[in-house]
Amino acid sequence: MITQCPHCQQQLRFNAAQQEKITGALKKITPGKKLTIKCPHCQHPIQIDSFADAPKPPAPPDLDWLLSGRFAGEEKVEDVPMALVLYKASPERDQIIKAIESVGYQVALADNAEEAREKMQFVRFSCVILQSQLEGSLEQSSFHAYMRKMAMERRRYIFYILIGPEFHTLYNLQALAASANLVVNEGDLQHFDVVLRKAIPEYEELFGPLLEELAASGKM
Repeated sequence: MITQCPHCQQQLRFNAAQQEKITGALKKITPGKKLTIKCPHCQHPIQIDSFADAPKPPAPPDLDWLLSGRFAGEEKVEDVPMALVLYKASPERDQIIKAIESVGYQVALADNAEEAREKMQFVRFSCVILQSQLEGSLEQSSFHAYMRKMAMERRRYIFYILIGPEFHTLYNLQALAASANLVVNEGDLQHFDVVLRKAIPEYEELFGPLLEELAASGKM
């Protein structure tokens, strides 16, 4: 794997969009051919001849802190009144509800996408949780498509969480690729309350000032 430019020796760091573009280009080249990219530092050409040479995305985050109890005793998240949970009835859903309520949300349930969309017409939810495989797959999910197409003046107020076996908990790159704010693996649901106590304050710290500025300027 190429980690630094062979010309200027600077570290090569690419964002998610750049990673995707490089991967797509590598898929299109024929065997024996090389992909040429420019170093973002010195602008000299760099040749890549296989996926093994392509820069790789960062690894999923280390979750050892989940077992340490860190964040477990922290205060409830304030001013987050309503959460919509779109998840099949199961012990896992019970875990989700318990965790959501423990950080201060009021929970509303929906059994299918149509019911969830109907409830969202009448209630301004601050958090929406979707089971990724509820409608087959995330790509087939009509509700996920609804969330992705939602107008930004409404979407920016919703903390959107995807839960499924395909995700790495708190892996921001996966969340970004899926147009979500947080992804959680089903195997980590026993720690979901701890995950929320970590993720929600970070989200509010990142986006809170922006939302306040937009409100002050009358753009929300």
